[in-house]
Amino acid sequence: MHPIGVFDSGVGGLSVLRALHAELPQELFVYVADSGHAPYGERDDSHIIERSHAITDYLIQRHAIKALVVACNTATAAAIHTLRAMHPNLPIIGIEPALKPAVAMTRTGRIGVMATRGTLGSEKFKTLYTSLKDQAEFILQPCDGLADAIERDDAAQILRISSDCMQNMGSFGHAPGNIDTLVLGCTHYPFIAPILQNLAGYPIQFLEGGAPVARQTKRIITDHFKLCDSKLASTEPLNTLQFFSTGNSASLFHTVKRWLHSQHTVHSITI
Repeated sequence: MHPIGVFDSGVGGLSVLRALHAELPQELFVYVADSGHAPYGERDDSHIIERSHAITDYLIQRHAIKALVVACNTATAAAIHTLRAMHPNLPIIGIEPALKPAVAMTRTGRIGVMATRGTLGSEKFKTLYTSLKDQAEFILQPCDGLADAIERDDAAQILRISSDCMQNMGSFGHAPGNIDTLVLGCTHYPFIAPILQNLAGYPIQFLEGGAPVARQTKRIITDHFKLCDSKLASTEPLNTLQFFSTGNSASLFHTVKRWLHSQHTVHSITI
């Protein structure tokens, strides 16, 4: 009955939490939005590593988590290796842009990749990209300010930045030379997929990391014999989802209500 910890720089990781809860409905989850220190994508690695360790320590000490999901591409790229080294007995699952599935899916051979500058500049991403760059043409697009605009639910900024990014990548469609597959390399971006689809002007394919992370989490927890007993869970009065924020708790509450269609209490914390 120990929970699974999930954290992101802000609300973006809710897209991963949604997939996790669908894959593992009997499990308990504790979600931390580090909104007081967002956005990660425009911070240096030392800051991201420090925050990732602070949140992980909090989740272990205060919630006795049995596994950790780093629901942030930037934090995964910068900090997951140090987290695993520091906590070798804790199953830790990260997320990365879905380049491999995109190669298998594209028909035109041109793939757009939207991500933060921090993710695209990381060694982890460069290694992944180098291993696949001969199999397709990747158009790498840093989306400065987009995660922050989504965090603040700033519709005008979301549309402006999204429009600029889509135009910079080139033409979308199914003809030779067009981008037909778009990788959403930040957990915030799936929430604006309808806007991106409209800007593309064609029914392109979107790839995000939530579902693969959820499947991997289930495999790892099963391998560690740590799946929650469904019979026990059904009689347990505790809520299966708990939410905490280092920033504006009202913002996370409204985002949870809007995107997860639930009205959970959000607790403010200082880490």
